[in-house]
Amino acid sequence: MVKAVFPAMVIAGATSAALLPASAHAAGGVHFASDVFVERFQPAPGGRTARILERADQLRPGDRVIFVVNWSGRKDGGFTVTNPLPRTIAFAGGADGEQEVSVDGGRTWGSLEELSVRDAYGHMRQAHAEDVTHLRWRIPTPQALAGTGQMTWRGVVR
Repeated sequence: MVKAVFPAMVIAGATSAALLPASAHAAGGVHFASDVFVERFQPAPGGRTARILERADQLRPGDRVIFVVNWSGRKDGGFTVTNPLPRTIAFAGGADGEQEVSVDGGRTWGSLEELSVRDAYGHMRQAHAEDVTHLRWRIPTPQALAGTGQMTWRGVVR
């Protein structure tokens, strides 16, 4: 099984370009491309609210962002994608719930409900979304042989 790891991503100068890996990364014939979108809501006709997705050019604290990682290529045996979260982004959930999370730098993995962390007083508590440090997706052989796929997750700029 091939493991793809995206480099640590940080926000520099409040632009989204620093949130993306410097270039597409290959993992044994699998190629990755990332995008970041800001999710905004605005009034729409009939008292509705319209959801607008814009490519992230400038980011401000509180912005809701959607990360999209597209992959292409075929890999027999499947592969794993690990994505460290930028410290300036708080995890706000995955679009499909297929990801595992880590709250300790990638040492242990599970669903958020299964993990715990020590609070400032040394007591254990259930982990919260803002404790997430890494995301991981396991792409099984049938999907890996399909040739393309997408992983998405949400965050909030701290």
